[in-house]
Amino acid sequence: MFRIRRNSLRLRLLVSLGAVSLLVMALTWFMHGLLLRETARDFLGDRLRQEAEYRLAQLRQNADPVPAPTLPSSLSAEVFHHLYVLKRGTRLTTSHPAWLPALAPHLDGPDESLLDVHLEGRHLLVLRRTFSLEGTAGVLLIGESFDSVEEGLAALHWWIGAIAGLVLLALSLLNGLAVNAALRPLDLLQRQLAELRNGQRQRLRMKVPQEFRPLVSQLNRLMDSQERRLVRSRNAVADLSHALKTPLTAVMQALRGKRELDEARRERLLTRLTLMQELMESHLRQARLAGPGGGQHTRIKRELDQLFDMFRSLYPAKHFNMALGDAEDVCIDMERQDFLEMIGIVLDNAGKWASESVWLALTLNQCVELKIQDDGPGVPPEWLPLLGRRGQRLDEGRPGNGIGLSILLELVEQYQGEVSFQAASTGGLEVTIRLPLAMLSAKPPIG
Repeated sequence: MFRIRRNSLRLRLLVSLGAVSLLVMALTWFMHGLLLRETARDFLGDRLRQEAEYRLAQLRQNADPVPAPTLPSSLSAEVFHHLYVLKRGTRLTTSHPAWLPALAPHLDGPDESLLDVHLEGRHLLVLRRTFSLEGTAGVLLIGESFDSVEEGLAALHWWIGAIAGLVLLALSLLNGLAVNAALRPLDLLQRQLAELRNGQRQRLRMKVPQEFRPLVSQLNRLMDSQERRLVRSRNAVADLSHALKTPLTAVMQALRGKRELDEARRERLLTRLTLMQELMESHLRQARLAGPGGGQHTRIKRELDQLFDMFRSLYPAKHFNMALGDAEDVCIDMERQDFLEMIGIVLDNAGKWASESVWLALTLNQCVELKIQDDGPGVPPEWLPLLGRRGQRLDEGRPGNGIGLSILLELVEQYQGEVSFQAASTGGLEVTIRLPLAMLSAKPPIG
């Protein structure tokens, strides 16, 4: 009926529910036995109290020192199966002499006590009642056999146990049906994942129980991220192919030609090859970007320390300064390589143009704001709107291919942030990166 595999969630749920049901049934059955016995004991105790009141009333009316029920030949003892022991002063009579040694110790004790007396495998329920008649104290013990009652209770208890076993079996079948129905969304999700793997589906359906929606949503975001990464990689390859086509053709023609390579032509070829290398590195760097939805976290201070150490070694004549304020322990939901690429592009650009110093400041206000500025020559105001355009180079005298800032704009846009360029108070360029506060993470990265 059910497809149950070892270590499956269905099997675990069935075993857990079965164990809980068995425990509840066993506890209920055990409590039923106790309560049933106590109920029967209380019922017999009430009957013995009524019998004691009746016998004491007769004793007061007749003033008979030896009442008939207490004699061994008593008809009451034979009909009602009651055992009587009467102690009045120093006189002691009993309807069952064989029980007297077992009952004698109970003649002394509290009034209205219900006692359990055992003798030779027999169980007797005995009520002890004290009285006073004509100034003489007395004790009346009335007992009744509890054996037959216990036999009936045991039979009833086991019948209840058999019924409980049938109920437990039915409950196990119902649990199986309930578990199977509850896990159908997982079977549907498994089929959708198979269709996704086979290319028959692009996304997972969101018509699932509330508990599964975060999982399906996360899987859809992950697939969207992978699709964006694939598109970005394809675009990077296409751009790289287009960018390398012309200089590569020129280099090949120069090498195939019969003209001798003089120093000027050698320099031109070397320049073209250098440009090709930079283009290839830039496009491959762009293809490595992960984008949002990867579920990774980055601690800003740790990564900035590594970046600053690297750029201080690349530009030993420049001073790189960092001010994080109260944001030293900030962690954001961004893939580490993306963060390094984002800040590395701006720091590298600032290191190339700075005269002496580069500054980075991190603030948290309405957003996560990273402000980087240098003390270089800066950019004319009319050129600021051109920054970030793909392939746009404002100064051919410095190394670069004009792709870095375009990658920066594209990457920040993927994380729903923004980049602005303006003249810095130090005379150079100021680049401000703003990321939404929603990217702040309370979960620090591992390691």
